[in-house]
Amino acid sequence: MAPLPKKKSSRKRKKDRASHFGIKNVPLTKCKQPSCGAYIVPHAVCPECGMYKERQVLDI
Repeated sequence: MAPLPKKKSSRKRKKDRASHFGIKNVPLTKCKQPSCGAYIVPHAVCPECGMYKERQVLDI
């Protein structure tokens, strides 16, 4: 059997625990395409050229 909590967690305790999983300040990186060079969030499609990992993903 799984252990069960003895008391209900308060709203404050629940929010404090969840605060670690929020949106963080992510350092921006440059797009790898030599013709683009736009700043993007890592592991995301470039909104300027539509490339992701040297593949064309979006038609722009």
